[in-house]
Amino acid sequence: MESQKKPSSSTDGFFQVLPDVPPAYTHADTQQQGSHAVSDDTVFARILGLYLPRESDQVGTSIHKLGRRALHPSTLCLATDAEINQPVLRPLTTFGEENRIDPLWTGEGWRELKAIGQEEGLVTVAYQKYNHTWNRRVHQFALNHVWSSSAAMTGCPASMTDGAAKLLAGRLDDPDGDQPGRSGVLREAYRRLVSSDPDEAWTTGQWMTERTGGSDVRETETVARRLTAEELSRDVESGRDLDAHGMPLGPWRIDGFKWFSSATDSDMTLMLAQTDEGLSLFYTPTRRRSGKQNDAGELNGIRIQRLKNKLGTKSLPTAELELKGVRGWLIGQKGKGVKEIATVLNITRLYTAGGSAAGWGRGLAVCRAYTRVRKVRGALLQENAQHIRWMASETMKYWAAMHFTFFSVALQGTVEQDWESMVRNTKAANLIPQDNTKAATLLRLITPVMKAVVSVNAVHGLRACMECLGGVGYCENNEDGGLLNIAKIFRDTAVNPIWEGTVSVMAEDVVRVVTDKRLGGGKVIDTVFAEWVKDVLNVCQPKFGEECAVVQQILDALRAITGKLSKEELLWRGRELLEHVAAIVCSCLLMYDASSDGDGIATEVASRWTRSKALQGTRITSKGTNWLHESAIDKRIFMGETTLLSKI
Repeated sequence: MESQKKPSSSTDGFFQVLPDVPPAYTHADTQQQGSHAVSDDTVFARILGLYLPRESDQVGTSIHKLGRRALHPSTLCLATDAEINQPVLRPLTTFGEENRIDPLWTGEGWRELKAIGQEEGLVTVAYQKYNHTWNRRVHQFALNHVWSSSAAMTGCPASMTDGAAKLLAGRLDDPDGDQPGRSGVLREAYRRLVSSDPDEAWTTGQWMTERTGGSDVRETETVARRLTAEELSRDVESGRDLDAHGMPLGPWRIDGFKWFSSATDSDMTLMLAQTDEGLSLFYTPTRRRSGKQNDAGELNGIRIQRLKNKLGTKSLPTAELELKGVRGWLIGQKGKGVKEIATVLNITRLYTAGGSAAGWGRGLAVCRAYTRVRKVRGALLQENAQHIRWMASETMKYWAAMHFTFFSVALQGTVEQDWESMVRNTKAANLIPQDNTKAATLLRLITPVMKAVVSVNAVHGLRACMECLGGVGYCENNEDGGLLNIAKIFRDTAVNPIWEGTVSVMAEDVVRVVTDKRLGGGKVIDTVFAEWVKDVLNVCQPKFGEECAVVQQILDALRAITGKLSKEELLWRGRELLEHVAAIVCSCLLMYDASSDGDGIATEVASRWTRSKALQGTRITSKGTNWLHESAIDKRIFMGETTLLSKI
């Protein structure tokens, strides 16, 4: 008699074990026991060890704690709330008047996550100048790395806040000139931008994009003019001469239409507008006093026309804005707005790459956790050699992106701080140029490359992470705190190759740097970049002879292109330039890191990556290892084990 199998149902049968996603980073001095006693994100821990001195326990502890807060159920609940309860526009009052008081409503999760980010100092730590023995930017972006994927895109206003703080920091000593009261306003704005007190801290928007052409801000149609004495007097009489915090409004009136405004709920904004001398930059508070009794304030000449319906970043309020009579302050000189806003863009592009790498890292963490518990054909997925080989390759790409991002971050910190105080005592002493001008020039060259390459590769990497989980990876999993919702991270990350300049815009920027006579004597590739590569390869040569030869070939090709071709042809080949620079930088960084301690897995990743970037037609000697040996290495690369190859 045949035995009948019991059918499964909604309550009976197989149920997948929920993967246990560990924190990205574990500080050694915490003496944590158990499965989370080591850092899950191996390359992240290595990067911190590269750029931070041994005597920086305060930094390691803060990253350790925030990494756990990011995965706490209360935080994940807020992130899910922000995703589900998306921003809503209520443009009219009960009786149909324009709602100038509170037309934009955001969810509790969004507001709470913004406050936590401020409380944790995600902007603040970069401006705490008493911390001078370690790279404050590395500390800051490390905090953002462990927090970003749980933060429901609140990193977007944080990035613009950081950029605005960087800009205003350089303007705090500017005299008022013909704008009485400006210096006091800008100093107070700066104080609030870098505050870690959520009751005082501000976030800022960045309003540049218009219907005329996205990144082509030269076609800006928003205009600004000085208010007349009569107009200023009328605003005083009506009680509309102060912002929501009681500070004087600026003497400029701004009118126009902004097609995109990220973080529309921010306290202030920086915007570009045309003046009689060209495109200029303005600081404007988003709210002002209304002059009414029991004044709750109103929008500062701003009308939110509609919210954007986007593929991702659903929790982030992005809107079209009509500007009529916005009061603001001119920053810098008239006609120099693009130069001024570049300070902000350099910071936000670091955040774009950093956020992309953070999302990619979370996706891989979920994949590792899933691989440990998922059974396929009677065995755990971690025993499937083909699967492990594929994910090891994806992990290798992630390592390269992480190194590229944090090298750029470290250069930013070096330019802002003193090399002797916070680089000399680290493993990166032979990696980061001691000359401040060379460090700044190198940063200027690689920032657009990093922004373009890392943001694009992260999108591809997260697509692979979704595939790793099969159908579950494609679903919007908001259950269990949304921890397995790689689809959401993928959607949110997909904006990064576009935001703050598309890949083509970044390629054009690289050509601009390469042909700029003010940088490296007009030969930045030869006089700055090639010299840096030479110095790094000298360190790596003993361990990576053949790989160094590969890098040299790519560098020779890059020098030939940039040294002989016209600017027009360089623009035509712009993406090729991006690929060459990225291949060289990532190879150098991976090899340098592996050479710093001889770690076997780091050595293997560096070798694999560099060999994969060899120019077409280049002969590369086979390592002569069998596939079983390679498979064992694959597992250690993906699953995070750092055992030396000599022990395999």
